[in-house]
Amino acid sequence: MSTSIQSVGAQTQDPSAATTPVGQLGKNDFLNLLVTQLRNQDPLNPMSGTEFASQLAQFSSVEQLSNINTNLEQSLQSSQLLSQAIGNSLAASLVGKEIKATGSALQYSGSGSAQMGYTLTTGANTASVSVYDQSGACVRTMSGGTDAGDNTLTWDGKNDAGQQLGAGKYTFKVNALDASGSQITASPFVYGTISAVRYKSDGTYFVIDGVEVPLSDVLEVLKG
Repeated sequence: MSTSIQSVGAQTQDPSAATTPVGQLGKNDFLNLLVTQLRNQDPLNPMSGTEFASQLAQFSSVEQLSNINTNLEQSLQSSQLLSQAIGNSLAASLVGKEIKATGSALQYSGSGSAQMGYTLTTGANTASVSVYDQSGACVRTMSGGTDAGDNTLTWDGKNDAGQQLGAGKYTFKVNALDASGSQITASPFVYGTISAVRYKSDGTYFVIDGVEVPLSDVLEVLKG
């Protein structure tokens, strides 16, 4: 009996009714199978009322589970939207606050100075910070702090020859060594005052000295 039902169901399937992925049965597929089974049952040996009631109960269960799944998806979407709205409101309230964030990108204005820092896993024997321009050329190398934990320094915007550099994007790298000359892990970070918050399709960004910092990269809110 089950073989003939599958055969007839395959012949009478409506392509436009396929709303579930291949290999998965939705409530419409279950109903189509039930109707097809009724149409093609053996007149001399019809389906018993008990069996029919059992299949109706199964169909009802499938429909309820489908509705529960739909409601859960809608609830999750609503929760995500609410969380995003709350996050955006909190982000806006941080304008004017000073933060510390993971990263090594600097936007130098062409005057004044730029702040940077790094975290050492252990104390170092020597530490140096190199600043690179957009072409990847090293323009300045400075001595840095060697204490375990956070170390900060300020770059005056000049190269190793003492010449003032122009405005633009720069990056920095840290080289820290112990007494035996082995490399020590140094995690760079930037810090500064949030001047604006930008909402993009891929998330929320803080603007610090012209550099966009993702909200997920913020390590600490320092003061305001």
